[in-house]
Amino acid sequence: MNSFRLFCTNPINMKNIIIFIVFSILARVSADEHTHIYEDNEEVVLWMNTVGPYHNRQETYAYFSLPFCVGTKETISHYHETLGEALQGVELEFSGLDIEFKADISSTPYCEILLTEEKQKAFIYAVKNHYWYQMYIDDLPVWGIVGEVEENGGVYSHYIWTHKKFDIGYNGKQIVDVNLTSENKVKLTLDAKIPFTYEVNWKKSNVKFEDRFDKYLDPNFFQHRIHWFSIFNSFMMVIFLVGLVSMILMRTLRKDYARYSKDEELDDMERDLGDEYGWKQVHGDVFRPASHSMLFSALIGAGYQVTIVTLSVIVFAILGELYTERGSLLSTAIFVYAATSPINGYFGGSLYARTGGKIWIRQMLLSAFMLPALVCGTAFFINFIAIYYHASRAIPFGTMVAVTCICLFVILPLTAVGTVLGRNLAGQPDFPCRVNAVPRPIPEKKWFMEPAVIVVLGGVLPFGSIFIEMYFIFTSFWAYKIYYVYGFMLLVFIILMIVTVCVTIVCTYFLLNAEDYRWQWTSFLAAASTSGYVYLYSFYYFFFKTKMYGLFQTAFYFGYMALFSIALGILCGTVGYIGTCVFVRKIYSTVKID
Repeated sequence: MNSFRLFCTNPINMKNIIIFIVFSILARVSADEHTHIYEDNEEVVLWMNTVGPYHNRQETYAYFSLPFCVGTKETISHYHETLGEALQGVELEFSGLDIEFKADISSTPYCEILLTEEKQKAFIYAVKNHYWYQMYIDDLPVWGIVGEVEENGGVYSHYIWTHKKFDIGYNGKQIVDVNLTSENKVKLTLDAKIPFTYEVNWKKSNVKFEDRFDKYLDPNFFQHRIHWFSIFNSFMMVIFLVGLVSMILMRTLRKDYARYSKDEELDDMERDLGDEYGWKQVHGDVFRPASHSMLFSALIGAGYQVTIVTLSVIVFAILGELYTERGSLLSTAIFVYAATSPINGYFGGSLYARTGGKIWIRQMLLSAFMLPALVCGTAFFINFIAIYYHASRAIPFGTMVAVTCICLFVILPLTAVGTVLGRNLAGQPDFPCRVNAVPRPIPEKKWFMEPAVIVVLGGVLPFGSIFIEMYFIFTSFWAYKIYYVYGFMLLVFIILMIVTVCVTIVCTYFLLNAEDYRWQWTSFLAAASTSGYVYLYSFYYFFFKTKMYGLFQTAFYFGYMALFSIALGILCGTVGYIGTCVFVRKIYSTVKID
């Protein structure tokens, strides 16, 4: 007894005991889900995630928000393993069901509920609205339906499924397949006692562990001939457009160069009396800083960053199959965005310095927080609606604090570093032509050469090149499809960049030929107008391709589609501006101008 008391009062021994107990609990609860290795009769945890209407995929609620009952096993708490998991509304709760690896379980009751009036109304509402629920076993998603409605002579009866039959496939010591069958339909009658049962059948499978997620993919949908045809069609558009632009510009510019070379041989009097026109006449103003240079440089900096983030996430998704892990794609995007903040500061800060900007701290803050403020503002607005609906999409306070800390302590300092480097390394103006002190008057031109018209028309061809792919992306996010063909996405992304640059160069050439030197904003907005067509298409998709309804789902859809369109517009606008900037510098550096 004395030795036991001495052992317990020794702080070193007590510390070792606590560490051993903690690691034992963690090993039993979570290690198997992470290593995916199970021994015979070892516990397999069934997590209940969310429940919600089938037609509103994002309107989800905690599974036990419906009056389901819990199994008899002791509750295990779950924490959000990634930031993306928390933001996507994953709310795992232990089912309480006793499932052991390779141990078959015959039909076994695990709980019973008394159907009071309140519970009956909740279940009837769920059945009427086609509520589905989601569960996880060893990180494999499982879906089931709450109940169904039957009509008999104009009388509607509501039923709930009370038996869950799990067929679990295993290969060696790993789970490779899970199927759920809902059985035993029970009518929802007031004051009825409804028992819930389950059974588990284990079956040996030849499916490899690395291929276990393939059953959730839909190759017939994503690799349909129409998808391949759209890629081929866009690729042919690129070849045609690049060839056309090259031919038109080379022939036209060759004639311009010949005419301007002849003009240089004339004396000043003859040149003044001659009929001069075209892009050469604005050489003293073409490199004049864009209006609202602070906003413009912030947009360009953010565009560089969004382009790099998009390309990086697509490549990571191809190499790492991020779609197989909960929230991993969103977590990766957040991490890459934060890590690439110096790119934003470098290109935005250097452009602002070259245009003569002096208030660089304000520009840096605008560049760093412009996109995060839009995203957080939209998310917090939708969050209020989610809290009102008691939806699982409501962002926890701790997650809000984490996002705020990322913005303040990661994104802001890295953007500041990039801005300082950009101002010092690439902030000196190096224009091929000297900028006149007094701006040249912009002559009148035909209506279709006005910047506003060019901006509206500039996004038509780029949108046409991604139109089909948008349908597949929308369907994967807003319906029950898992997008996995990121190779297609990479091809479409490259095609979009090429088409955007070609179209923007043509638009800018026409604008300069009309002696209008306001090409910076025009090139940016002409390319960015692609996002306007995407947002208009989202309206068509919402009303004609989905059956979404309700305030929450509508606000969620149009709110996040607006963010997607804004990010796409900044990306395309930046790419269009970069290509046009190279083109403008090239043509004005080739011609000798006194």
